[in-house]
Amino acid sequence: MREIQIGGLVSFTTIDYPGKLAAVLFLVGCPLRCAYCSNPHLIGVHDGEYDPEKVFEWLKSRVGKLEAVVFSGGEALMQGGVAIEYMRRVRELGFAIGLHTNGFYPETLAQAADVVDWIGLDCKARRDKYPALVGQNVAYDHMMRSLDVWQSTGKDYEVRITCDPRFVSKMDLMEIANDLHARGVKKFAVQKYIPHFEDSEHNTTPEMRAQFFNDENLRKSVDALFDSVVWRE
Repeated sequence: MREIQIGGLVSFTTIDYPGKLAAVLFLVGCPLRCAYCSNPHLIGVHDGEYDPEKVFEWLKSRVGKLEAVVFSGGEALMQGGVAIEYMRRVRELGFAIGLHTNGFYPETLAQAADVVDWIGLDCKARRDKYPALVGQNVAYDHMMRSLDVWQSTGKDYEVRITCDPRFVSKMDLMEIANDLHARGVKKFAVQKYIPHFEDSEHNTTPEMRAQFFNDENLRKSVDALFDSVVWRE
């Protein structure tokens, strides 16, 4: 891949980089096939819809107005060195660099560690449920290696989980939270599953999706494990 492929852009957000006004660039390509993917048009490797140099010129016009640029996807690190080099150029404009990642590329994350300032790392489910959810047997282990890589940098991060009730139960959530706590995670985010492409055979109800957020005992138990827990409904 000769240059970065950008498939989407959000010009202003207050929620994608904690505490900073940011723009989000959505990069093309992802190795996973998550059942609840909200950006399926970005999964396959193809030419992006945005000219990288025009986006860079636009970012120059945002200096002093925005504080950060977040790279998301798809999976931004699938584009490897071209993504890292573009991040470096954007960082040289004075922006903090955020990364939303599923953790599939721990070695690439290590290469990006001097450029990226903060990451949001997706933990999808328990290890045994990963294959059914993402279509990969090795994705969980890669994600945990990415967690180790990032923790070694000492930089800020959060681990987040989207609670799709077809793949995550309340017991699963508690087990995952305990495991992450044992691994030294300080910031955790629990995200409500929002259906995009369900069919009648695999649908969920509002009650199923809300069960994690309506269980006060569960919330208190998870909250007690971390310095910070965000419940995103």
